[in-house]
Amino acid sequence: MSSPDDTTTQGSHDPVESFDAIVIGAGISGLYQLYKLRELGLSVRVFEAGSGVGGTWYWNRYPGARFDSESYTYGYSFSASLLREWDWSEHFSAQPETLRYLEYVADKFDLRRDIQFNARVRSAHYQASTNRWEVTTENGTRAHAHYLITAVGVLSAPYTPDIPGIAAFQGRAWHSSNWPHSPVDLSAQRVAVIGAGATAVQLITEVAKNVGHLTVFQRTANFCVPLNNGPIPPAEQPALKARYDEMFARCRETYGAFLYDFDRRSIFDVTASERTEIFERLWLEPGFGLWLGNFHDIMTDENANELIAEFVRQKIGERVTDPEIAERLTPRDHFFGSKRVPLESGYYEAYNRPNVQLVDLRASPIEAITRTGIKTSAAEFDFDVIIFATGFDAVTGALTRMDIRGEEGQSLKEVWADGPRTYLGLQVVGFPNLFTVVGAQNAANFCNVPRCIEQNVEWVTDCLRYLRNHQLQRIQATPEAAEEWGLHCKEVVANSLFLKINSWFMGANIPGKKRAFLAYGGGLPRYRDKCEEVAAGGYSGFQLE
Repeated sequence: MSSPDDTTTQGSHDPVESFDAIVIGAGISGLYQLYKLRELGLSVRVFEAGSGVGGTWYWNRYPGARFDSESYTYGYSFSASLLREWDWSEHFSAQPETLRYLEYVADKFDLRRDIQFNARVRSAHYQASTNRWEVTTENGTRAHAHYLITAVGVLSAPYTPDIPGIAAFQGRAWHSSNWPHSPVDLSAQRVAVIGAGATAVQLITEVAKNVGHLTVFQRTANFCVPLNNGPIPPAEQPALKARYDEMFARCRETYGAFLYDFDRRSIFDVTASERTEIFERLWLEPGFGLWLGNFHDIMTDENANELIAEFVRQKIGERVTDPEIAERLTPRDHFFGSKRVPLESGYYEAYNRPNVQLVDLRASPIEAITRTGIKTSAAEFDFDVIIFATGFDAVTGALTRMDIRGEEGQSLKEVWADGPRTYLGLQVVGFPNLFTVVGAQNAANFCNVPRCIEQNVEWVTDCLRYLRNHQLQRIQATPEAAEEWGLHCKEVVANSLFLKINSWFMGANIPGKKRAFLAYGGGLPRYRDKCEEVAAGGYSGFQLE
């Protein structure tokens, strides 16, 4: 195997380090992939755009940022000592604790020595003559590797709408994912939040508690349900840790890798009173149970969905005191669960505060951002701070924003112009030795992410072990296998309500992006079975050389 001391010369300038594998990203997937590649004895370099580990939890420091997966199902499962040592303080951990956890993991396993921070990857080009990838960062660092593994996450390419005048604003402005690392005091500030998705729901709830005046610009009302979070008392830690094996086993069995799963009954198999009782129980339970632990047909049958949608609409009306504002906050243009369901801890009550205003962008869209604030078709507003909670170029954006080029010089952006095409969500035809952990058409994009990350990383690691043991140097998906996988991905969501509305699941939040379901909708067990079948068949569907 090569080592990081091996170098080649790029022209007559700086030497280029050479590794067995390069990993892009030092978040949850990148850290675990580094750990597993080391087990194989490979030399590895991780390039990370930030100044520290953590990925999502490094960048997203906005008030209220936290898990919507139970903490004890979100953390890594691969290390018994790590599970014993770490105590989660809440059922749904907040960002600072989650970042501390990932920093602890990096230190415990001495991962930082193979990570280059402040190194955003600009390009990655496959060199057919050497069967190696050449990676260049924005600061000029260059490196070669036999294998390239992207671990860039699902929601890591921020999207800010191209609003006229956006550069003219004289106050402070930032995207929610680029929240300042130093404390921000908004207690006497006039603040605008543009957006009302999952991130906005979390930060609006917290900002509203200590702000001069807050104005929320909402285009689409969302079906938000209670997080029902709470602390984990120290006395409960031993019993919780004793259940880890049971909990992780359960997550392997369920559609979304959570502790709950869809009810196999139809919503119409129970009486109206039984249905209401079930809805009320799920409403009071923590997490996504009302969405992913409900009757299975709420995501395929419009009539079934309307029953749960109306239940949530009534709950919204009960919590907002002004009927007009309550109606603006009530979704009537999409199905419950067809967009990402935000989990909240007092979001609707924020609008009962006298210093919080809601602007409906459907009625009065933004025309421009001015030197002093925001101009809609109906009014002008002055602000000290504008926060863009406008989402992400999800799933594919972090990859297509890099210049990734395959064996014939074609860019990944060009190949995916009409929607992503992969095999198992892990490889792309024409891009040998490239693995896209948590990539498009991958179960990890619609899942309790770390549970699916571990499956992805372990599959890639086993694949590289197989290649080494069989003295194989190159692997790439065949066109036929990718075509078949694409048809399968469409088949498993063909009857789903996801396809009937616009959301980031469909890429529909990005102007010009081809509308396509970006994830794998068949659930983790089905996805894992397919991956295991491919591996057991000697990596069928791949060309091995």
